[in-house]
Amino acid sequence: MIKHISVMVIALLLVACASSGQKTVEQRRADVQKMVQETVSSVQKHQSNIRQKMAAAPGYAVFSNANVNLIFASFSGGYGVAHNNANGKDTYMKMGEAGIGLGLGVKDFRAVFIFKTRAAFDRFVESGWMVGAHADAAAKADDKGAAAAAEIVADDVEIYQLTEAGLALQATIKGTKYWQDDALN
Repeated sequence: MIKHISVMVIALLLVACASSGQKTVEQRRADVQKMVQETVSSVQKHQSNIRQKMAAAPGYAVFSNANVNLIFASFSGGYGVAHNNANGKDTYMKMGEAGIGLGLGVKDFRAVFIFKTRAAFDRFVESGWMVGAHADAAAKADDKGAAAAAEIVADDVEIYQLTEAGLALQATIKGTKYWQDDALN
């Protein structure tokens, strides 16, 4: 089982490297914006007023993340964009996550963050740290299988998360760092 997961991790890393290495900055930004639209549309199926919440907030962020759980440790990486509703500016960002706890599997998930205050948005864009506990189960490939959609509220931020694909069972405590992507900003 661990051998299969290792192969899946290596495949994910190769796909991630291959998919962005040959593209221009404009093409990479367009890819992020496409992911944002697809993610928001998917969340809207479960949360019909998500676009209104995004428009009314001081800002929002949308991220795509690949997560790997290997028994007692969890690691993930991803990308996204934070949108400032006051000035219309997009800040392209990356993310990395590490955690401890029980888990096994690989999954791809998307998240929408809605910031309830300007301070929460600014803190996220400038410092980018989030710590929390997380538990979930997912078994999904393409449109088949099941996955949990969750809403989490913490530190003046609502987070809507959807599992896109993968197989994972985990209960971990995680620290996540978000930072500005110098190549895309």
